[in-house]
Amino acid sequence: MEADQVITKILSDARAQADAIKKQAEEREAAETAKLNEELARFEQDTKTLAEKAGADERSQRLAVARMEAAKEYATTKASLLDEVFVQTRQKIEKLPDDEYRELMAKLMAAAAETGEEKVSPGKNDARIDAKLVADVNARLKGKGKLTLADEKQHFSNGFLLLRGKVRTNVSVDVLVGQARKDLEIEVAKDLFSNNADASRSR
Repeated sequence: MEADQVITKILSDARAQADAIKKQAEEREAAETAKLNEELARFEQDTKTLAEKAGADERSQRLAVARMEAAKEYATTKASLLDEVFVQTRQKIEKLPDDEYRELMAKLMAAAAETGEEKVSPGKNDARIDAKLVADVNARLKGKGKLTLADEKQHFSNGFLLLRGKVRTNVSVDVLVGQARKDLEIEVAKDLFSNNADASRSR
């Protein structure tokens, strides 16, 4: 599985979860709006001129509170659900069959190498990133492939660090998944902001 396919799969799974949360929030707001409409209808029957103004104010305030509460619940639930989704995603990557995992790491390594002379320092639990894998990447880099396997290991569990002097390129699984999550959160935040702006204009 290629690196871009992994990112795409991560985002696809998480986006589906976010869409489900969004739908729940919209349904909650619709239900709250319907309930408020019923209450306001009864309220407006009791009085006329004064009630019309009071009812409009009441409706505006209650709907604003309802939207705010729905947005808070959406954000809280989204964060919790994304935590779970990306924990599972990281575990899935780490539990890939050896050949798929090694192929993924090889492609990431080849893409991250700038000079081809970096040292490869694996994660503390990553026995699948070894001299054989580094040799495979060197072959892919052809003429500039002079990567070497470092003796030291890193504090993270899986993935690797490329070392070249003071330059350190972190290609750990945590960073890979973290970037995918960051991209999705930005996308969801824009979507939520857009929906809130539309709702404000509709009032």
